[in-house]
Amino acid sequence: MPATQKSRAFEQALAGPSVEAQEMQPVLRQLLLDIEERQMSYYTLKLLDVPAYQGIREQDAAYKGRLALATAEAIRFCRDHHGVVDYQIRNLLEALLQQLLRSTLELDAAGLIRLLETYGIQFPPGDAAAEVGHALFMMPVLLTLGQVEKFQKKHGPHAELTRRLGQLLAATEHQDRSYGGGTIVKIRLKLQELLGGPASAELPPVQFVDGDAFGRRLNEFVAGLSPSAASTRPWLQLLQLWQKAGGGQPTAKFRKEADAAVAAIGPEAVRAQAAEWLALLAGLAVEQIEHTHTYEGGRTYTYSEWHFLLEPSLNVAKGLVWTLGPTAPAALQQQLAELALKGYRKIPGRGPLASGLANACLLALAQGGLPGVAQLSRLRPKIRQANTQELIGRHIEKASQELGVTPAEIEDMAVPTAGLVNGRADFDYGDYHVVLELAEGKAEVSWQKGGKTLKAAPAALKQSHAAELKELKVAQTQAQQTYTGQRDRLDRSFVEARRMPFAWFRQYYLEHGLLSQLAERLIWRFAHPDGTQHDALWLDGAWRNAQEHPLPAPADEAQVQLWHPVLATTDEVLAWRALLERRELRQPLKQAFREVYLLTPPEERTRTYSNRMAAHVLKQHQFNSLAKLRGWRYALMGAYDKGYESDAAQLSLPAHDLRAEFWVSEVNADGAWNDTGIWHYVSTDQLRFTRLAGQEPLPLTDIPPLVFSEVMRDVDLFVGVASVGNDPLWRDGGGLVQYRNYWENYSFGELSEVAKNRKLALQRLVPRLRIAKVSEIQDRFLVVKGKLRTYKIHLGSGNILMEPNDQYLCIVPDRSPKQATATDVFLPFEGDAILSIILSKALLLADDDKITDETITRQIKR
Repeated sequence: MPATQKSRAFEQALAGPSVEAQEMQPVLRQLLLDIEERQMSYYTLKLLDVPAYQGIREQDAAYKGRLALATAEAIRFCRDHHGVVDYQIRNLLEALLQQLLRSTLELDAAGLIRLLETYGIQFPPGDAAAEVGHALFMMPVLLTLGQVEKFQKKHGPHAELTRRLGQLLAATEHQDRSYGGGTIVKIRLKLQELLGGPASAELPPVQFVDGDAFGRRLNEFVAGLSPSAASTRPWLQLLQLWQKAGGGQPTAKFRKEADAAVAAIGPEAVRAQAAEWLALLAGLAVEQIEHTHTYEGGRTYTYSEWHFLLEPSLNVAKGLVWTLGPTAPAALQQQLAELALKGYRKIPGRGPLASGLANACLLALAQGGLPGVAQLSRLRPKIRQANTQELIGRHIEKASQELGVTPAEIEDMAVPTAGLVNGRADFDYGDYHVVLELAEGKAEVSWQKGGKTLKAAPAALKQSHAAELKELKVAQTQAQQTYTGQRDRLDRSFVEARRMPFAWFRQYYLEHGLLSQLAERLIWRFAHPDGTQHDALWLDGAWRNAQEHPLPAPADEAQVQLWHPVLATTDEVLAWRALLERRELRQPLKQAFREVYLLTPPEERTRTYSNRMAAHVLKQHQFNSLAKLRGWRYALMGAYDKGYESDAAQLSLPAHDLRAEFWVSEVNADGAWNDTGIWHYVSTDQLRFTRLAGQEPLPLTDIPPLVFSEVMRDVDLFVGVASVGNDPLWRDGGGLVQYRNYWENYSFGELSEVAKNRKLALQRLVPRLRIAKVSEIQDRFLVVKGKLRTYKIHLGSGNILMEPNDQYLCIVPDRSPKQATATDVFLPFEGDAILSIILSKALLLADDDKITDETITRQIKR
């Protein structure tokens, strides 16, 4: 606006009717003139550099209080005449008011009420809820309440001021769901504190947002508290405290206040109530709501919103978790672990569902001693975010340092038995006997009465022994989850080549009620103090070699290591495989039949890198999931300017001071990305190794053979599972045209090491099947002679060609668990899904005249 008009508006803003406005008009005029002379804007304003403000700083609290009232009055004029007054004048006045409110002001109760009324908050508040919300968000109400708090500490509660604050709290209900809701939640919390502080005879008012189920449940709990109960005030104080749970970790003040409140309520009562709330949070549905916008011309855009908890409720949940941390029993730790998994659930286009809450759960578990470490160990392989896996690793490392052991040792120490002894626990409930047992890696429950086996738990027990049955279910779940987690931990530990004293191994593995079920079915290498060593499997109550000859018990000083086929000769490996097949012993993880990757002549020539797994096309999201599952760090590549962190998936190997890098690049093609800009496909390049703190590639001959083999096995897994060549629909379902030759070559080309191992297994299995007379292994294929045609099933991809013209037959496999075990044939190892798919396809095609699926019969009869 013109200078004269601006000056006129300037003077009008300062010429309020109050005594304070008249007194402070010259002060505010000079302050604003000084600011204008220095060409300061709201964003560059530094009041300490303004001469007029220096004079204000030297005044007493009463003077500053009057100036605050005058400034607020001027701001109100600016707000009511926003078309007349320059917005910069208002911004500068607001900056001054905020600075004054951060200092000590001398204002009586009437002055504080006037200040709030000047913001546009009328008492009692009317129906203009939007105006109240606007004032709460736009004006420095929170800072003003800080002045109220100082007044109360000095003078005690003031009846009229307290009444006005209560009216304001009531007026803010539901305002926390509007724009600026986070600020209003803080204001509501401060109002609750002021109305129910230690000096108040009234109970502190506590109210939560009611926009989600958790907030509503908390409000119901508050409403159900008895005003006369001794625990009511500490409960309300604890609930108030949880609303202030900000940041990544609880402060010392938070812990002190939480501990005091828990002690006053009673720890058992808090834990019992917390269990109910944690169950609610874990079971709360994550609601996906789709929105569609239609633009001119009929073009539409659809996007999804995911609703779990409102931000204020997330803070309360975090406060709840922080409070439980150090004292949570095993049952609550299990709930915390489940809630952490839910919090880290990835939401498309958004990231983790509630990472702050999930991080709080990890912190609580880290403070929970060995049982908490056990939960962290179980969680780590289930979480795909690399930074979260590293966070869990740091928690475990810190706990191990406090006990003076290694991270691996503390994970051993923390494994729960779930009440099992030698993989079994027996219970008696009245006339019924129940057995919880690990059978082939499955935690199963069986029921008996009078020696007769029952199919399920008797209905009568569900009422008479409800609590015991609940505990049994928890034990079964814990046994299964612990077994699976420890199996996966052992599988990942091959690459570490970890050694432990036999005394430790005996205590934490062989004599452990649950881990013994893993240890006794694996082959171990024992290195004795005299320099000798032998490999052994626990069989028929003794350590035996591959020929089943008994061996003497190792001394406590002997070193124990998981046996790996790369450490043995070919004859030794074959002997162990023969033993497993002869005795029909299924190992919990692939060990005797594990793939071995040795340096090849081309890799010796390239010296510092391997191209063995290069030039493959992978589905990027599937590759990402596999990489995270195996502990690799990888960031999805995006179809935008440098939309990724690096060109490689990386695996840190601290036990060897090595880092493996598997290089990939985006497959850049029109439309080859999803709605969030992430490439659908990546192409693979070289594999190389560096030091953890270095960048220079190391000679492959310097890499320990076991490390090289395990890393190459991971990479082969990535290719073998994520390659587009494994997708029977990819060629005809819209796959990239320029890569169809790759699909053909991979689908029916040379076998990888995994596929070669699969071929060996099939050579032994097929003769035992009902299709033995019509099936045989030929080069890269399992050939099946059906009634209508002859089929060649590739041993690598599982894809099918039909003779006589090698016509492609597309059969999409059933991924259900039933399909994976359809053959009922003994396998000495678990986890090869493609092997199960090949066998299922072979059994189907051997009776091709009985196939009724038209999508298959049309292709066969074409």
